[in-house]
Amino acid sequence: MLSFILGLFLYFPEDKSEYIPAAISFSIFFIMAVIVMRLIMRASKKELLKEKEAEERMKKWNEENSGDK
Repeated sequence: MLSFILGLFLYFPEDKSEYIPAAISFSIFFIMAVIVMRLIMRASKKELLKEKEAEERMKKWNEENSGDK
């Protein structure tokens, strides 16, 4: 019974050329996923630099204005 159920989902073709379209589409999606991941990492790094600059400005402003009281 279990082999029958797995047989419905697993298909290993006799003609191995049927793997070519699957390999091509997998390659395309994998490359696109890597590109998107790199873009997200680059954007994250830019946001981190902006956040650090804003934090430095806030520290500087707080140091300048803390002595006025």
